[in-house]
Amino acid sequence: MKRFAFLLLALWVLPATTQQPSLQQILGYSFPTELTASETSGLVAWVENAEGVRNIYYARGLEYLPVQLTRYTADDGQELSQLRFGPEGKTLWFVRGGSANRQGEYPNPVSMPDPPEQTIHKASLENSDIQALSEGHHPLLAGDRVIFLRKGQPRIMDLSGENESPLFKVRGSVSGLALSPDGSKLAFVNSRGDHSFIGIYNFATEAFHFQDPSIDRDSDPVWSPDGQQLAFLRTPYEEPELFVPRRQGLPFSIRVTEVASGKTQTIFTADAGTGSVFQGVSASNQLFWTARNTLIFPWEKDGWRHLYELPAGGGEPRLITPGAGEVQYVSQNTDRGTLLFNSNQADRDRPHIYSYDGGLKQLTRGESLEWTPVMDGDGAIFCLGSTATDPANVKRIIPGGIEAVTRDLNYPSESLVVPVAVSLTASDGHPSYGQLFVPPGLKRGEKAPAVIYFHGGSRRQMFPGFHHLGYYHYAYAMNQYLAQNGYVVLSLNYRSGTGYGLEFREAEGYGAAGASEYRDVLAAAGFLQNHPQVDASRLGLWGGSYGGYLTALGLARNSDRFKAGVDIHGVYDWNNIIEGFMPSYNPLAKPEFAKRAYEASPIAVMEGWKSPVLLIHGDDDRNVPFSETVKKAGRLRELGVEFEQLVFPDDVHMFLLHDNWYRALEATKDFFDRKLN
Repeated sequence: MKRFAFLLLALWVLPATTQQPSLQQILGYSFPTELTASETSGLVAWVENAEGVRNIYYARGLEYLPVQLTRYTADDGQELSQLRFGPEGKTLWFVRGGSANRQGEYPNPVSMPDPPEQTIHKASLENSDIQALSEGHHPLLAGDRVIFLRKGQPRIMDLSGENESPLFKVRGSVSGLALSPDGSKLAFVNSRGDHSFIGIYNFATEAFHFQDPSIDRDSDPVWSPDGQQLAFLRTPYEEPELFVPRRQGLPFSIRVTEVASGKTQTIFTADAGTGSVFQGVSASNQLFWTARNTLIFPWEKDGWRHLYELPAGGGEPRLITPGAGEVQYVSQNTDRGTLLFNSNQADRDRPHIYSYDGGLKQLTRGESLEWTPVMDGDGAIFCLGSTATDPANVKRIIPGGIEAVTRDLNYPSESLVVPVAVSLTASDGHPSYGQLFVPPGLKRGEKAPAVIYFHGGSRRQMFPGFHHLGYYHYAYAMNQYLAQNGYVVLSLNYRSGTGYGLEFREAEGYGAAGASEYRDVLAAAGFLQNHPQVDASRLGLWGGSYGGYLTALGLARNSDRFKAGVDIHGVYDWNNIIEGFMPSYNPLAKPEFAKRAYEASPIAVMEGWKSPVLLIHGDDDRNVPFSETVKKAGRLRELGVEFEQLVFPDDVHMFLLHDNWYRALEATKDFFDRKLN
């Protein structure tokens, strides 16, 4: 179990060490997630993942000193999420366990004989007593009752977990629960495949009705402050297109309905062309109804994911986040007067925190990265943040700066390198970006082996600092570990990623439409091969998911340039992947598209694969089927190509077990040591 030092109490630091840190030390951080604030009091809570052991902490004003609430002790892969404070500030509700797959199976990465469930818990902040109440997720406190979801249907129980019953039954699946301000009604989204409805349930009549049903996809209901109106997002149905550029489509709209009469009007429709396709932010809802009687929403009108403000009665939307940057995490305070968000509009490589209360204000700046801002009931603002050498921790934003609520003083930050931002240009003139890690102590004239790291997604952006997502927090730490062990590392932000605008994200011909991002891979290779401190004959690749796809594509197309690779749960055949996400996809019905997707896949060029590869995969992967690695390895066997394998029974795409991450990354370094040295 990691122990946290409180920054305000610990003004000393450990002496600098010259010893090279081990992988265990570099992965020895505690990663915070699920930052949540009380709506009614000075309370904030979060989850710490300390080398696989997940626990909940909370802090109470004025000093906001962390207190451990739960006492779990095992690296068992059971996630903690969906934290909710009780309205009186005496309880904290949370969910333990991951989401089910399509077969209804919950993650069980340690292969328990009695598989775990996803369960709602209630914890007392007065005596730390914890009760497991019921199977389910997304608890919503409604007075003396709790509404929650189980297998796509809403249920209700009292605060003790007793007297549980279905709230109502409906075709399709329910999500997006939103309680009216007076607690008398419940808005929800009812998904039915190619369309979805907005429903309103009345607790007094124990009945529900659908508000303004259509053939389109309605989502993200938000109540007006007085509870008399409901706004929601309407997205026209279009045939889904996956892993290909989508620059425009049928415009989305925002509708507002009078709850009593059912009268509904469109108050906004996106312009055709750029920005017509809705691109959301990371938030509990995509629409924010403010105390000023305006609606704030994300829109890519100018090719960047900005926030706009619109009068609730309709009118002209106003851009409130100008500049070449993208908004990512958004939250709203209890009285709906202030919006908090992070954006890279002032620093392309580092997102910072902003507030908007009718006027825009930047709250953080500098060399750190910040995300998931929240405000508690006393007005204190918190976020998560990191730097190039300090893993993520909980921070409090104060006038004129930022202070750490948690900090591990034993982490070997002083041994890590600060990566350098680089810009590249591909053969077609398209830009890409990255971070270059150079081994400490590498002298002028010395040449080192080098590796290119590819993130997954592909809707991701790597930064010159520890990442906001746990998966890439591990990846960033691994790039640091490789640099510590004598490798030059280039972490590549290739086209189709986020952070650089619509044109970059929806790059022509990317992914299944032609793998145009492979030109960025070659540009990165050329950059390293021309670097004065890189041995061009010892160049490797590594990455997971989409990054595994690019690793495999690089080895299959250019084993002459790439001498080894580590492919972690990577794509082998785009047609199989698309069908997995969209069962209605039929390659025979779209022969030209299917041909392009095939040619953009490693499966099409396997005869050129000569370099050795390490294949790593968990066999309960819900994103990239395990069969992709099985088929890939089978073809490598036929071709006589050297490969090694590391398989994690019952683990999922994101590797829930810290032990599996450690084994995967240690195996990666060992493989490169043997193949590139």
